[in-house]
Amino acid sequence: MPKHKVAVIMGGTSFERDFSLKSGKRVSQALEQAGHEVLPLDADANLVDTLRAERPDVAYLAMHGRGCEDGAVPSLLEFLRIPYVGSRPPVCREAWNKSDVPFVMRRAYGEGESAAIWPAEVSLPSSAFRDLGAAKAIDLIPERIGSGFPLAVKPAHGGSALGVSRVDEPAQLGEAIMGALAFDKQVLVQEWVEGVELACTVIGEPGDVQVLPPVEIKAKQGLYDTDARLDTERVDYWCPVRPSSLSTDEAEASSIRSEIERAAIDVFEAFGCRDLARVDIIWDGARSRILDLKTFPGMSETSLVPMAVRAAGIELADLLDELVGIACERGN
Repeated sequence: MPKHKVAVIMGGTSFERDFSLKSGKRVSQALEQAGHEVLPLDADANLVDTLRAERPDVAYLAMHGRGCEDGAVPSLLEFLRIPYVGSRPPVCREAWNKSDVPFVMRRAYGEGESAAIWPAEVSLPSSAFRDLGAAKAIDLIPERIGSGFPLAVKPAHGGSALGVSRVDEPAQLGEAIMGALAFDKQVLVQEWVEGVELACTVIGEPGDVQVLPPVEIKAKQGLYDTDARLDTERVDYWCPVRPSSLSTDEAEASSIRSEIERAAIDVFEAFGCRDLARVDIIWDGARSRILDLKTFPGMSETSLVPMAVRAAGIELADLLDELVGIACERGN
C-alpha cells in the first residue's frame, strides 16, 4: 500500500490518559515499522492548529475515554476533512454510554434474536443523587435488577475498569456508587455475571468482518481491575481461549467459541462499527453476556487487541498499515 503521513492522536485529558499514551507509542512504532511518516500528537488545545499546519493524510486515534470514545475527536477530524481509522461519531456516542447498549441491541435485533445478552441493570445520573434524594432508594436496586447480590457497580462511561467494583452486601452499595460517580456523572449497577472473561477483537465493517482469536482473561486474585491491567504478573491470559474453559467436550467447546464470536459480531454490526473494535464478554456457561464495546481499544504492549493480533498470526504493523490504507481510500 502507498505510504502516508499519519497523525497518531493520543493522550488527552481523560482519566485514561496514561493508558492512551502507551497505546499511542505502540501504534506509532508499528506505523513507522510499516514505512509511514508518523506525527505523534497529544490531544490538547494546540491539536487543531497542528493538524491544519501539518496536513496529515490520515489519523489514527489512540485515545481512550472522554474526548475520543464519546465522538469528540472523530467529529473534529470530519470537520477538518481528515480521514481516520475507527468508527464514526454517532457510533462512538452510542457505544460510549454503557447503559445504551441494550437499547441499541434491541433496535438492531429485536427481543431474543441476538447471540449477545446484556446483564440486567439500573442506571442513574449523579443529579438523581445530588438533587433528588436517590440515595434513599438504593435499597430497591437489587429488587429492580432481579438478581440479588453480588452486583457490579461501574461508571456508565469510560474504561480501563476505573471506578468498577463488586458489591457483595447492601452495606457496600452506597460507597461503591459514590466511587463510580467520582469518575463519571452516571452510575451503572448490574447483575454480577460469573464465567469466563473474554475480549473479542473485531475488524472490518458491517457485512464484512473478521473476529480475531478471543483472549481469555483470569486475574490471579480479585478482579481484573485497573491495577491488574497495569501489572501482567497479576493476570493470566490465553489467546485463543482454552477449549477446556468452555467445555470438557472438544466439539462443544468449538461450537461455544463460534457462538461467542457471533455475539461479538452482533454487537459490532448492531452499532455500525468500522475498522476495529473490541467487545468484552463473559461466557456464563450458557450465553454470551456483554460487558462493554470499545470503539478505540488499547494498543499498548500489554493490551488485549495486540494479543489477539499475534495469535491470529498477523503483524501489528501489517494490520495498522491496512487500516490506514482503507481509511485513506475511504476518506471520511
